[in-house]
Amino acid sequence: MSLAKLQAILMAILGLVYGILIGALGALLGSAFGLPSFLAGLGFVLAIVIMPIIFGIAGFIMGALTALFYNWIMRVIGGLELEVEEV
Repeated sequence: MSLAKLQAILMAILGLVYGILIGALGALLGSAFGLPSFLAGLGFVLAIVIMPIIFGIAGFIMGALTALFYNWIMRVIGGLELEVEEV
């Protein structure tokens, strides 16, 4: 699995958590300020759907750029060398 895919999955999960929190807060505040209940519910559903998608796309892009820069830097400096001793 590539770093970009892993980062996209982790960020989408984080986006779902944020979407639930922001959607619940928006629905609560919307009803408290007198918005119609269907708007508060629509905002909640949109937050749960849109946030994971946006976070997943951003996570994929950032994971791909991180891997690209890491591979480029390791090629320039010659990589990492590990020495392992048997105990």
